Amino acid sequence: MKHKEAPLKNVRIIGIFAHVDAGKTTTSEAILYYTGRVHRTGAVDDGDTKLDFMQQERERGITIMSAATACHWHGNRINLIDTPGHIDFTAEVVRSIRVIDGAVVILCAVGGVEPQTEAVWMHANSENLARVLFINKLDRIGADFQRVLGDVRERLTPRAIPLQLPIGIEREYSGVVDLFSEQGLYWRDGADDPTVEAVPAEMEAEVAAARQAMIDAICETDDSLLERRLEGEEPDTALLQQALRQATLTGKLVPVLCGASRRRIGVQPLLDAVVGYLPAPVDMRPVLGTVPCAPGDCEPGEEEIVERPDRPDAPLCAAAFKIANDPHVGHLTWVRVFSGSLKLREAVYNPRTDTLERVGRIYRMHGNEREQVDHLAAGDVVALAGLVSAITGDTLCDPDHPIILETFNFPDPVIAVALSPRSVEERDKLGAAVRRLCEEDPTLISNLDPETSELTLAGMGELHLDVTVDRLRTEFGVEPAVSQPQVSYRETVRKMVEVVGRYKKQTGGRGHYGEVELRIEPLESGEGVVFENAAPPASFPSGFVRPTEMGVRAALDKGVIAGYTVTDVKVTLLDGKFHEVDSAAMDYQIAGSMGVREAVSKASPALLEPIMVIEANVNEEHLGTIVADLGRRRGLIKEMRARGQVRNVEGTVPLSETFGYATALRSLTSGRGTFTLQFGHYGVVPDSIAQEVIKRRREEGKISSR
Repeated sequence: MKHKEAPLKNVRIIGIFAHVDAGKTTTSEAILYYTGRVHRTGAVDDGDTKLDFMQQERERGITIMSAATACHWHGNRINLIDTPGHIDFTAEVVRSIRVIDGAVVILCAVGGVEPQTEAVWMHANSENLARVLFINKLDRIGADFQRVLGDVRERLTPRAIPLQLPIGIEREYSGVVDLFSEQGLYWRDGADDPTVEAVPAEMEAEVAAARQAMIDAICETDDSLLERRLEGEEPDTALLQQALRQATLTGKLVPVLCGASRRRIGVQPLLDAVVGYLPAPVDMRPVLGTVPCAPGDCEPGEEEIVERPDRPDAPLCAAAFKIANDPHVGHLTWVRVFSGSLKLREAVYNPRTDTLERVGRIYRMHGNEREQVDHLAAGDVVALAGLVSAITGDTLCDPDHPIILETFNFPDPVIAVALSPRSVEERDKLGAAVRRLCEEDPTLISNLDPETSELTLAGMGELHLDVTVDRLRTEFGVEPAVSQPQVSYRETVRKMVEVVGRYKKQTGGRGHYGEVELRIEPLESGEGVVFENAAPPASFPSGFVRPTEMGVRAALDKGVIAGYTVTDVKVTLLDGKFHEVDSAAMDYQIAGSMGVREAVSKASPALLEPIMVIEANVNEEHLGTIVADLGRRRGLIKEMRARGQVRNVEGTVPLSETFGYATALRSLTSGRGTFTLQFGHYGVVPDSIAQEVIKRRREEGKISSR
């Protein structure tokens, strides 16, 4: 459908987020239906939804890749990004949150707040996103609006404020009561549009109390309304909605709506809320970035900070948030345009690569369909063809007004497999396919061992790797042999030590000499590797500091006790010695490597393993069995909750103990149990298990010789 271009104040750039099976894609389909983008809604079970277009998505009934579309509602353009609900595909969530202005978070009326909901909420908090909550599936057995609302206030935000109440529940669910108008909206007999009727008599007292609580909450965010409220005056609806919009934009309140997307109940009021309460680009603060420096012009942290207002007449500034390979048009770079405008075949500047590239084609995406346009402007979410240098997180800008936006931070992979080509001829094809997939997904990391030529692929979980291997087969025609999943351990130290690393070699001519004094000490979990120079300049030339750091970091990256990366340590260069003739930069790189390896070995080294947060939902009759089984897997139970007839168990368990857990849970619960895994933190591996891991790594030849 052709629509007149909406002014920037009527544009909404939103993401739809949810835990697995909360009805996110079904809600997106209903939105597309009501906005005229599709003429019939697809169903996840039938594999014909518009935004889940990948073969793997339709076969598995889950969203794997984020998908974008644009639709119109009452004169407003909504740029919508549908994201995965499974934690294994968290990269899609991270990068989507960085480029949207507001979010719709969908909850299941049975499951309530689940792990991915909390993860998304924390990401949204970090970006100060305005949010609207939609409690879905109120027609399901076990649905409970008030319980889920209490769950939200306890685990997400105490500022959640219902704008609606459900009429009926489970099989009797038929509509919502709008608390502003105090009218009932009924969707009967599969009708697209609701009929407006009186509030059911048995709900009048509940509705009156909820309406007063809503008005009180809104007035508390606005001094003038609060003063009128205290004087006994009730502000009119328009003023209340205006105040609610402002409170939503500033994060003081989070509106809560409800419905059943499968039956298209409550979706039109949700669209009204998106337009009414979530921000337009003009409501957002100008995006901030730094002016790139020429080499040597400025130190890190001293760059000039500049802003780009969300206006078409400002200098171009866009963030590349996704790379995709379309089978028909090739390499696509998805961008969110924060400021400025660009016409077809004009050039954009990439500060990271210091290159100018011309935009070949500009597409507005609708799932896997493309609508070619001849320009882009502030507020657009589009895909660009013709750019070869851009990767996820790059800034594309006006060459005369360069700017670098904050880069994306993605979680590290926790599980890996080895991939082996079926034939020598397939080796190069496999390597090229893996590189393509890693370009698309920053949480996929591949590595080629130079000694064994083994290609490993690391990801966020078993499902993540399973889908990736399946894509190798279906999209690239490669059939690799795949090893059993292996945990991505880490190494660390547990005490502070000081050592001297010395490299000395005489070959008859000019010799080699480098000596450094290092201190290594443990850091808090998640702090990575910190290198600090404390060597006196008078006794240790500054030109040898950087080579020493390079040697230290290279050795820590390769690992010491088991060949896994060393993390959460601080290495301090205390002092060193040099020879006027024999010392060179490479000597200190070797000395630093030798010294830090010795330091790790003496500093009570330990293996770290990924500890996963697990949530299992089981019937009460199986609760004891599941708790006992998690105990045998070195799991710790944190909390148990009742969700209707279902019991929810939350705890932690080492990743190494979860392989095959899906099969085990089905067996223990007669097929009725479900669970989710989410990376929590790295924890120390018990010494007995660590020794087994080290022994296996030694037998596999993975431990570097000292």
